Amino acid sequence: MQPEPMIDLRSDTLTKPTPAMRDAMASAQVGDDVYGEDPTVNALEQRVAGLLGKEAALFCSSGTQSNLLGIMSQCQRGEEYLVGAPYHTYKYEAGGAAVLGGIVPQTLPLQADGSVQISDIEGAIKADDPHFPISRLIALENTHVGKVVPQQAMLEARELADKYGLNLHLDGARLFNASIATGLSVAELAAPFDSVSVCFSKGLGAPVGSMLCGSAAIVGRARRWRKMLGGGMRQAGVLAAAVDYALDNHVQRLAEDHHHAQRLAEGLSEIASKHGQFSVEPAQTNMVYLNFVDPEQARQLSAELREQGILVPPQQAMRLVTHLDISSAQVEQVISTMNQLLVP
Repeated sequence: MQPEPMIDLRSDTLTKPTPAMRDAMASAQVGDDVYGEDPTVNALEQRVAGLLGKEAALFCSSGTQSNLLGIMSQCQRGEEYLVGAPYHTYKYEAGGAAVLGGIVPQTLPLQADGSVQISDIEGAIKADDPHFPISRLIALENTHVGKVVPQQAMLEARELADKYGLNLHLDGARLFNASIATGLSVAELAAPFDSVSVCFSKGLGAPVGSMLCGSAAIVGRARRWRKMLGGGMRQAGVLAAAVDYALDNHVQRLAEDHHHAQRLAEGLSEIASKHGQFSVEPAQTNMVYLNFVDPEQARQLSAELREQGILVPPQQAMRLVTHLDISSAQVEQVISTMNQLLVP
């Protein structure tokens, strides 16, 4: 007998391609993308650029790569990008903009809703003085830790960027989640930005791939940087076909992930009210955060859940992520198992 599959809530990057997606990949038309001759990649880039309301798009191997290309295509060495301190482009991408681009990050605190306060951004913009790096780019994020950042904050950032002659980049790794949660199109959410990075290997369930969207000039520079960084892919149509399939079949179903996260948050909140050693943040999209008083308790719970076939991270701020491979029955199983482990 095959062992029961693990219920893996560690991330939505852990999704597996569906059989139908694999079929689409197997039958993809391909060519050499570095030569610009892969028809499936070319069509996908045009499609995603249109979806986001941008002039052009570039298929990238990862969100880290597409964010890096976006920053490096809009900043020179010795210039800076202003970014929320917990945002992915600063905290979780290995310092690539500084290490590889010589671009200085100026970090800023976040508000409770995941936005950066406009006055904080404006206060960090440098005067034209040879002592300072040159402020060039504002880098924002949506969603952030599962929260949909208010669109009004993005529009205000656009006004500020225009006032000071800066560009505006969005790490929109889960922009489709934000679209489903708000009812706004991805084009509306992307409209204030000069460049947008969007991922397909998270909730949309593709095995690989992100896209950088923006003007033809930005994307043209990004294409050159991508080649220099070793990101030129050859018969990448097999990957682009998976993204095409995801766009056709997996966007609207993100609402199921959001519903599962909300149910998970509700069930775990009931347990928390009895247990008293952790709290549960309400779920806006596909993420639920448990905040433990004692970090050791989080580690112990993670180990005990693993023994029951459930994978969760061992962090004190424990992130549980619903996705394509998590069913409503599995959500109920997680709630039931945690109740047995935590409630006396």
